[in-house]
Amino acid sequence: MKVPEPIRRFVEIFSELPGIGPRQAIRLAFYFIHRGQALQSETAGILAGLRGVKICKQCFFIYQGAGDLCDICADPRRDKSLIAVVEKETDLLSLENAKKFTGRYLVVGDLKKSGVLDTEQRLRLQSLKAWIKESLGGKVREIIIAVNPATSSDLIASLIAQELKPFAEKITRLGRGIPTGGEIEFADEETLREALTRRG
Repeated sequence: MKVPEPIRRFVEIFSELPGIGPRQAIRLAFYFIHRGQALQSETAGILAGLRGVKICKQCFFIYQGAGDLCDICADPRRDKSLIAVVEKETDLLSLENAKKFTGRYLVVGDLKKSGVLDTEQRLRLQSLKAWIKESLGGKVREIIIAVNPATSSDLIASLIAQELKPFAEKITRLGRGIPTGGEIEFADEETLREALTRRG
């Protein structure tokens, strides 16, 4: 049976979102149709508002406002000699909510199960290395590889550590307060504080 073109386009776009496949996307389409034009208009306005959100040129986190830097990179009180490399924006938010980390970040992007860095991730690491050379004379005090503890990400963490080794006095990993296979995004604040404290 042929579905109307607007539903087909909706499913095409929404099924690409994380955690949503074609079946979930079509359910969402029907949900929006049944809820009526008020919700559709409100959602369209919210999506249009995302156009004002930018990506920081230093850490690749998202922000809204003037300039090229997010609030964290622009904050002079942050310790610029301490850098946490995280996989996703949600990991950064979780670490910030733990209120233990006072440095800056690099959002490297979704790590592939293949255990290799893609072109975009390599460019982000290059950007960090260039920033360390230009702003801090070539070396920072510590880089924390703050990625989820899983076999595939452990492999990538070692690749990242090799890339960044010449640019840091010390490279550490989060302590194993987070169980293997667990995700930073879903860890509670106390567990993250412990993982930051016991890094090594």
